[in-house]
Amino acid sequence: MVRKTKEDAEVTRLRIIDAAREVFLVRGVSRTTIEQIATQANVTRGAVYWHFNNKTELFQAMREQVFLPLIDLIDDAVLNESTGDPLNSIEQYFCGIIQTLEQSITTQQTYEIMMTKCEYVEELAEVLQQILSTCQNIVQKLETIYARAAAKDLLNSNHHPAQLALDTHLFFVGLLNMWIKDTECKYIRDNAIDIIRHHVQMKRK
Repeated sequence: MVRKTKEDAEVTRLRIIDAAREVFLVRGVSRTTIEQIATQANVTRGAVYWHFNNKTELFQAMREQVFLPLIDLIDDAVLNESTGDPLNSIEQYFCGIIQTLEQSITTQQTYEIMMTKCEYVEELAEVLQQILSTCQNIVQKLETIYARAAAKDLLNSNHHPAQLALDTHLFFVGLLNMWIKDTECKYIRDNAIDIIRHHVQMKRK
């Protein structure tokens, strides 16, 4: 009975996150209320507050649903020291994100909310700091992989791993931003994989 109750609670929690995503996407984060999320999830306001202290915590839970698996991917790339070509790991990581966006409407909607439907002010200012911290963490991991590539003499001698890591991160943030906005596939979406491969290729010796 206790197990069933926990399972039911988790189902409700996920339904609330899904509802929040749907409302955020239509109304924007700042104009969305807990009441609107509760209505969309077909639960009471009390049920929402039982799982989440506030809208910011709910936003963070929505973000973590898509971010954590992607962080796991780059962690795997960092840990995989046996690969013969570390640059391939970088290419595969970013291509994997694009492929996930293409295949997962949940991931696509979450990134759209984060990039176009949210103002990171007031209560969400803390979330922005967390996002920046995550970005810095990714840059550090990319630097580790680029350093591994340098040790294998795969990089142009003019390139430094720390500079390459920041360059690649900023490149992908821009690409991702344009991918999200290119809803009619006129500019970026159909070419994103090739653009990533070209970016990595330019780093090679």
